[in-house]
Amino acid sequence: MSPIEQTKIRLPADFETYGEARRAGFLRMKQLKEEGARVVGMFCSFVPTELIYAAGALPVGLCAFTDEPIPAAEANLPRNLCPLIKASYGFALTDTCPYFYFSDFVVGETTCDGKKKMFELMGEIKDTYVMQLPHSRDPAALAFWREQVLAFQRKLEDFYGITITEADIRTAIRRKNRERDVMRCYLELGKLDPAPMSGYEMGTRIDAGSFSFDLEQRCDEVEERTAQALAQWEARKDRGPSSRPRLLVTGCPNAGVREKIIKAVEELGADVVAFDTCNGIREKVELVDESNPDVYDALARKYLNINCSVMSPNDSRRTYIGKMIDEYKVDGVIEIVLQSCHTYDVEAFFIRRFVTQEKGLPYLNIETDYSQADKGQINTRLAAFLETIDK
Repeated sequence: MSPIEQTKIRLPADFETYGEARRAGFLRMKQLKEEGARVVGMFCSFVPTELIYAAGALPVGLCAFTDEPIPAAEANLPRNLCPLIKASYGFALTDTCPYFYFSDFVVGETTCDGKKKMFELMGEIKDTYVMQLPHSRDPAALAFWREQVLAFQRKLEDFYGITITEADIRTAIRRKNRERDVMRCYLELGKLDPAPMSGYEMGTRIDAGSFSFDLEQRCDEVEERTAQALAQWEARKDRGPSSRPRLLVTGCPNAGVREKIIKAVEELGADVVAFDTCNGIREKVELVDESNPDVYDALARKYLNINCSVMSPNDSRRTYIGKMIDEYKVDGVIEIVLQSCHTYDVEAFFIRRFVTQEKGLPYLNIETDYSQADKGQINTRLAAFLETIDK
């Protein structure tokens, strides 16, 4: 690659940062609760949100991406624990997250040992329901997970004193499938060359959208931005292969490190065009099968097929990363591993081997947390990584 020059990311005039969207969402959530809205807090993409919508409730994400509440959390949690877990619990413990406060109850899932045990502590603060996620995809696991989906429906019905019908669930499935299609089309703008927008904007808009509680409005806004970006790209006179390296980001959720990794690498002269992450395209790849006569089987199959590193074996993740590398014309891969996230840390061995040996591309693994202490070191590593890319 040619010598690196610092560049400023161009953002649309109406761009809203993740922090701004989160704060604006506080007021919307307060208003909704005053109007009698049902709210269910959740932490992971494995939770079948269709059931929450079918219950006439709103799902709200409670994963935290800042180091602000971590010192309080470490009074009860070990220091060498994933920052996402500590931050999420810290906000609950200090009662400083309006979304946790306004949630009627919280639903968790056993995606890792740290979360599983943290939910026991969280249960002392607020009603916390835990779905027991199997870590394989064989027939027995699917049957077990189907029962967990049914049990979660019963929890919603018992808690709110309602009956959720199959028609309610199928309506919610259609709504969520539309959202997945809309978000996937938006994220697939990264297949265009040159990239029509920064990965920083793309990822921020996806995460910030979780604080817009009108599902249809959120879809409409993303569709509008997709059409706008595509029109601007088609009007460009310099369309054609870009000299900027095209990167795929994989690994853990990256909202808490977006500034110091994704924004930083783009300011160093690259384009992040693809996200194999749970806050990227991973959950949106597969739709719930609307033709399946067994609605619970349909939900169970869709959610069990998410390529999270908790699954073992997880060959499908490598298969899909390979497909993304080809379709997005990727020049290099960055894997983000949050400290003490053991499943991603171990699986990184297979991802590195696959990327470097089977796809012949440069690979960089960054292990980090939500602090800014390693920002300079990361910037140096990103710059050196870009120098290895022959573009």
